[in-house]
Amino acid sequence: MNKRIKIWFHSGNSSNIKEISVRKTFLFVFMLLFLACAGTVFYCGYDYYLLKRMNRDNTALHETIAGQKTEVEDQRRQIQMFAGEIQGLKEQIAKLGQLENQVRLIADIDKSGRSSGLLGIGGVPETDLDQEIPLDVHHNALIREMHHQVKQIRSVADKEKLDFNDLIVKLGKKKNLLASTPSIKPVSGIITSPFGYRKSPFTGKKTFHSGLDISNRTGTKIVSSATGKVIFTGRKTSYGNVVIIDHGYGKATKYAHLRDILVHKGQLVKRGEAIATLGNTGRSTGPHLHYEVLVNGTPVNPSKYILN
Repeated sequence: MNKRIKIWFHSGNSSNIKEISVRKTFLFVFMLLFLACAGTVFYCGYDYYLLKRMNRDNTALHETIAGQKTEVEDQRRQIQMFAGEIQGLKEQIAKLGQLENQVRLIADIDKSGRSSGLLGIGGVPETDLDQEIPLDVHHNALIREMHHQVKQIRSVADKEKLDFNDLIVKLGKKKNLLASTPSIKPVSGIITSPFGYRKSPFTGKKTFHSGLDISNRTGTKIVSSATGKVIFTGRKTSYGNVVIIDHGYGKATKYAHLRDILVHKGQLVKRGEAIATLGNTGRSTGPHLHYEVLVNGTPVNPSKYILN
């Protein structure tokens, strides 16, 4: 049997007290409903708080990831740039090796089996160096290749240092030979015909060209490419005005199609000294110098004896 509960409350002022009575079951149900609603509100509020906090954390995490991604992309681009610089360094070392070989040829110094080892270094693929490709492509392979090439380049540089030290010692012993070896371009201008077989401008047939043709304006100064003694000045049928200089050690140079000859037979000249002016004498299609280098009387490629 449900009991009733009396509740007194003020109505207006303290002297006016009213009395109501409710069933105990109703009050119990009401309290349960109140607690359920309060719990639901609390749960929803706490869940909303957690969602907001998670959203803030996710936003901060996304910002951190975006910043790290940008930093990684910058680092990878720098790695690609460094790989390109390594490639350029390798090319520079190769040029030094070529220069060394050229100096040894001119100075008649044998390399004695020394090798720079440059032929053993492969190039970095251009696709790996392209900064426009996706950064996750070829990245690991590029890093490994860079480490490999840096190690090889260091080894090559050490060998080149030994080679150049050896070269310097031997050059010191061959000062006279070097001074007497052709090593500079005798006149400024454009090489219009190289050494070797070519189509003759006069007959149209394949003929052997024993020197270099260097074209420039008439009257351009021509210099001796090495120290030596003038052994011939004068005219030769197809070559026009000619100067021949004996440099000793079996080497000589010939300068043809000259306009003016500035030296005489028997005169000693130094490297870089003016000996003639460029002309168009003899069998010639235009103003140019025909320049020959002879070793023991045999024409050789003058390009190998030009360092400047």
